[in-house]
Amino acid sequence: MRIGLISDSHISRGGELWPQVFDAFQGVDAILHAGDLWSPVLLDELAAIAPVWAARGNGDMHVTDARVEDTWVLDFQGVSVAMIHDFPSPERASPEVLARRTEQRFGGATPDVVLYGHTHIEEAAGVDGVLYVNPGSPTLPYNKSLRLGSIGFLHIETDRVLAELHQLAEAGSEPMHQAEVPRRSLELAAGAA
Repeated sequence: MRIGLISDSHISRGGELWPQVFDAFQGVDAILHAGDLWSPVLLDELAAIAPVWAARGNGDMHVTDARVEDTWVLDFQGVSVAMIHDFPSPERASPEVLARRTEQRFGGATPDVVLYGHTHIEEAAGVDGVLYVNPGSPTLPYNKSLRLGSIGFLHIETDRVLAELHQLAEAGSEPMHQAEVPRRSLELAAGAA
């Protein structure tokens, strides 16, 4: 299974997202937007490609749409994916802080993946068996001026969960970083044997 990841698109009602994003997401099974979409029109455009869920970002307080919630805990082929807009970066927070914040924000759920945004800085890291992913921003990378930024993909495979971050380019998108964790369901099954 392949899931498109996006955050912090900051698209106004009259704005348009780069065509490279839509091209890159062709053929994905789902699309997850980690907030600050600004306009639900973007959800409709993404939904023409695949089912879409979005976390409510600090710029989305006015958005009323069933596809937008403060947090989500979704199941994709037995892999639990939690999504929120604002979350600590694994580069700056200890594993204990990440675990505590996950428990607080997701009602005690133990997700395999935590997808977040807000910083506009792409990041993917495995910490204590959990994959933390921020796809960055396709339009305002690093909170700089309007330009081609980044998106991501989540690959759910038989034995692992892989996050792949892509830099948008004039001719499409180019892989730039990836991180993976083993599927937790496999670890739990091995422990029970």
